[in-house]
Amino acid sequence: METRVAVISAVVEDREAVETLNAVLHEYGDWIIGRMGLPYRKKNIHIVSVAVDAPQDVIATMSGKLGRIEKVSVKTAYSSVITHE
Repeated sequence: METRVAVISAVVEDREAVETLNAVLHEYGDWIIGRMGLPYRKKNIHIVSVAVDAPQDVIATMSGKLGRIEKVSVKTAYSSVITHE
């Protein structure tokens, strides 16, 4: 299996979306290296970064599910680090 390291970043504009976001992240927990969430109270948003090491299709699917959550904007940055297991 081929895995790739990536960072998925999300900006959450509605606090009610956090529960759905966390459910998706829990679903992909085996692939997550770590995550960081920052509340930006001044702007009333939350910024979430998730580092993953997963197959390309898993990263794309997870990013797509997160991006379909209303009031959540998502971007994914892929590294060139690919591992063959």
